[in-house]
Amino acid sequence: MADELNCACRKRLPSGFTLDASLRIGLAESPVTVLFGPSGAGKTTFLRLLAGLDQADSGEIRFRGEVWYDSARGIRLTPQQRRAGFLFQDYALFPHLTVARNVGYAARRDNKRELLETFGLADLAERYPRAISGGQQQRVALARALAAEPALLLLDEPLSALDAATRGRTRHELRRMLASGGVPSIVVTHDRMEAVALGDRMAVMVDGRIRQQGSVEEVFRHPADAQVAESVGMENVLPVVVVDRKDGLVTVEVGAARLQCLDTEASPAWACIRAEDVALARQTAEVSSVRNRLAGRVQSVLLEGPLARVELDCGFPLVAAITAQSAADMNLRPGDPVYAVVKATAVHLTA
Repeated sequence: MADELNCACRKRLPSGFTLDASLRIGLAESPVTVLFGPSGAGKTTFLRLLAGLDQADSGEIRFRGEVWYDSARGIRLTPQQRRAGFLFQDYALFPHLTVARNVGYAARRDNKRELLETFGLADLAERYPRAISGGQQQRVALARALAAEPALLLLDEPLSALDAATRGRTRHELRRMLASGGVPSIVVTHDRMEAVALGDRMAVMVDGRIRQQGSVEEVFRHPADAQVAESVGMENVLPVVVVDRKDGLVTVEVGAARLQCLDTEASPAWACIRAEDVALARQTAEVSSVRNRLAGRVQSVLLEGPLARVELDCGFPLVAAITAQSAADMNLRPGDPVYAVVKATAVHLTA
């Protein structure tokens, strides 16, 4: 396909870390792709290779049929030739230029006024970066990046410089701006909420390699392996042994307990369960229609805003996420006996 980004690059850093990653993005169906993974996974290095700010040791990068980099053929387009806009973590605004002059600095045509209006910056045009908020600075940086009419927009942890309250308010605004900007974007983040809010698709990078690609929902709900599951914040990654298969269901053993889930006909080694898919009940009769009912005891209850994280001992550690109100209504205390309830469809088996 011509409307694709294809990158397969290898680079060894002085620290000894080796990035060896392949990524293929259909640009038409994926306006915003999230590159997700833990700190130190190589995400920023990968972004810099795409932009041409760093050079790979070997490999190839193609964008919409144009070769940006090919080590075998000696092709190495400069960042200017690639026309990839790069939004840095700290925004890198020019402190001596006004908002209007920052936005217009790299403009390819007279689109400064239009961008100021689009990003709600017209009233701030004559202010300097030090006189506006972090969220406003982000909008200036994004408008400046788009002023150059890039072929591809790369954003490295774009919300990390904001405080928690501002970051929460800015997520959906950033998604709106990216979706309406008309430029395919790759956003680096290690934050699950940002990935869900911003991305159409996501690629998970672990230890310098792309381990899984797909829709945001697919990757979060069905991680490819245990390492990806842990990287995307799956709270319960449990070692299992298959003991039975029947009628489209597979029974697996977790310690002394058993779980039933949908049979994928694979040979799983792990069961992955999101904490929000674990319900709690005082009486087993309250949940008689659900296949998996595990007797356990409360180990701890931790309030996290409107939610409560409940750690259980069901013969193995299990984490549930319920509303804080539900935890209060049940009067959960360490040592209390409870039943953990998990639907068969909520258990994802993986290698």
